[in-house]
Amino acid sequence: MNAIRKRINKIVRIAEPGDSVSRAFDLFIFALIILNVAAIIIETTSLGAGSLKNFFYWFEVISVAIFTVEYILRVWSSVEDPMYAQALGGRLRFALTPLMLVDLLAILPFYLPFVLALDLRVLRILRLIRIFRLFRLARYLENMKIMVDVFKNKKEEILITLSVGFMLLLIASTLMYHIEHDAQPEVFSSIPSAMWWGVATLTTVGYGDTYPVTSLGRMLGSLIAILGIGMFALPAGILGSGFVEEMGKKKKTVINCPHCGKKIHK
Repeated sequence: MNAIRKRINKIVRIAEPGDSVSRAFDLFIFALIILNVAAIIIETTSLGAGSLKNFFYWFEVISVAIFTVEYILRVWSSVEDPMYAQALGGRLRFALTPLMLVDLLAILPFYLPFVLALDLRVLRILRLIRIFRLFRLARYLENMKIMVDVFKNKKEEILITLSVGFMLLLIASTLMYHIEHDAQPEVFSSIPSAMWWGVATLTTVGYGDTYPVTSLGRMLGSLIAILGIGMFALPAGILGSGFVEEMGKKKKTVINCPHCGKKIHK
């Protein structure tokens, strides 16, 4: 039994070099996730609601069955990892890891209606949660792992810039409310409503449904728009530099072995 569990653990994990069975399993799950996302999209069209409705239903049933078996096998065989060696506690800690929670969210919406009495609106939300299956690709895409590492390493810098951006939004919206409220009481009726203008201006989107009409308001709006360009460029610069750093770590330096003269990776 231990040998079987160990082999299953190797199969459901990212394939090691030379393990063709594990590689085939990875490709199969990868393709199934892509097909599920495509099915979710097509279901919202007239084609998905018409002649192919029955096909998509059974495709969903089969997909959930496969994902459920995969989830159970991952949890069951996780004790082969020294980090989760405890029979119960180890499996529970493994089930609470981010990627396993994503796996659970991918299948849970299918089972909840069978155990809970849910209205139509909740059912629609649960069906929408199926899009979380897309995040399961993070297990198989190295670039997504790099981006996760970037966010982890730069989380403090990103948090600081987001905090400054929120403070700027709050100050700008408060000032604009007091400047424009008398001229446009129905548009700038409160600070929260003025924050919609602030978001559209700071992000330089500018929908045009809310804008200042007074001279002082336009001067403030122009200043905020300029500040918004610089403010939202900061997170992009932080993430860009973090991505370059992570890519540098992934690269290996090739040197010549001093003993045999062969090229080796350092």
